[in-house]
Amino acid sequence: MPKKAQRSGRSGRSKTKARGGGRGVQARRHLPTDLLLESLGEEVHIMLPELAARLAAVEHLLVEKQLCSHEDLVRSREFVDIRRGQGEDQ
Repeated sequence: MPKKAQRSGRSGRSKTKARGGGRGVQARRHLPTDLLLESLGEEVHIMLPELAARLAAVEHLLVEKQLCSHEDLVRSREFVDIRRGQGEDQ
């Protein structure tokens, strides 16, 4: 009978624990609201440039593959801006 293959890597440790960073849900529940908002704000601030770059790459591919035109993208941004403006008025 062949031996079972041994699993490589960490045994049962999550990635956040292995990195030593990040806060779990339990730890966040005990933070004061202002510290929680500051922490979330920092995380969003870190992620925004990456998200913007990925969005630009997707838009570039859409135009390159001729799935939409540059004008279509401009109109869609204008539409979102209009909708965002209506949401603020309410």
